[in-house]
Amino acid sequence: MNSVGRWKCGKCASVVASEYCPDCGEARINPVDLSLRHLMGEVYRSFSSVDSKLLRTFRSLMFSPGALANAYLQGPRKPFIAPFQLFLICNVAFFAVQSWASIKIFSTPLGSHLRHQDWRELAQRLVNGKLMAQHLSMAEYAVQFDRAAALNAKSMVIVMTLPFALVLLVLFGRSDRPPVTHLVFALHFYAFELIVLSILLLFSLLDTWLGGPSPTSAMMDVGMFATLLLAAAIYLAVAMERVYGNLGLARVASVAILTAMVGVGVLFYRFTVFVITLYTT
Repeated sequence: MNSVGRWKCGKCASVVASEYCPDCGEARINPVDLSLRHLMGEVYRSFSSVDSKLLRTFRSLMFSPGALANAYLQGPRKPFIAPFQLFLICNVAFFAVQSWASIKIFSTPLGSHLRHQDWRELAQRLVNGKLMAQHLSMAEYAVQFDRAAALNAKSMVIVMTLPFALVLLVLFGRSDRPPVTHLVFALHFYAFELIVLSILLLFSLLDTWLGGPSPTSAMMDVGMFATLLLAAAIYLAVAMERVYGNLGLARVASVAILTAMVGVGVLFYRFTVFVITLYTT
């Protein structure tokens, strides 16, 4: 048995003759612990333990639709990130990419509301009334609106999961699955959609660099929207069977309803952010 010299614990100041302080559990610091090799080893161990769980979760999210929901409901849970935590990570990642790409999807700029969105005529009337009441120019208000809209959009994305979960409850409320299934499924689904949007943003930037249309153009917006709906339909088609045992025509109908809701939900979310931002700025 190796003898351990006496040392003073840096935390509780106890004089100890073992590798670990019996009072607080602090470990003895050896010369090797102060080496660059040990420091790099700690970095590797900390990142590998986090990344392995994170990468495992993302791999399952992107390539095994519904598997994470089943793991949360039936186990094992430990190898994966919890649904709400995963959604927050995807939300942060999406808005980081969006900020870097300077492309707005949920936080649609004022100019897009006034010229490209389906409610543009209503938006023009409301904004003109706002400008007259506050004696502002369009340029001045646009800066103020776009800044506030970006903040509102970041904090409200999770709101989209709630009506989606309610529709799942209507469609599958009589199944033997516990009610929390629908919220867990919705969180995973929208985490998937946020990652898809992040990838689409990066591809749109690459396409622009190669001479394609501007990522802020109406054509690019429609193309990304259509791709998002296609990805949603594929994810749902697989996940419906895996989580709810949905087969045949029932699965086709469920996928069609939920995919349509995704499309309506994005438009409704943009309009909601517009209204809230308009009346809070």
